[in-house]
Amino acid sequence: QMHLAESGGGSVQAGGSLKLSCTATGFESPPDCMGWFRQAPGKQREAVASIDSWDSEYYAGGVKDRFIVSRRRGSRTLWLQMSGLKPEDTAIYYCAARGDEPCFRDDYDVADKYNYWGQGTQVIVSS
Repeated sequence: QMHLAESGGGSVQAGGSLKLSCTATGFESPPDCMGWFRQAPGKQREAVASIDSWDSEYYAGGVKDRFIVSRRRGSRTLWLQMSGLKPEDTAIYYCAARGDEPCFRDDYDVADKYNYWGQGTQVIVSS
């Protein structure tokens, strides 16, 4: 059974940092494309960042200069280093994966393209 598990969420003050991690288990091989989405209260789920097995990275515009998505090649663990956090970054952060194709610039941010999802980890940023 394929499973994604996030960790690392918490509460920080504005300007602080957090590092999220996501571990994929049950996959025969590491998923080709893994990413992070988030959902704030009352808002739709939105893409944050994705990375694939060829080290192509994609970021939503609002986080590009503050967040770094990473994974070791061949690894089943995904990270999201978040710096310069703002109150508007407050959300539940979800790890997502798809195993059969790379991330693409024109669909890395499409939630329906991901087959597997974690349960989410809460991030709260106070002003």
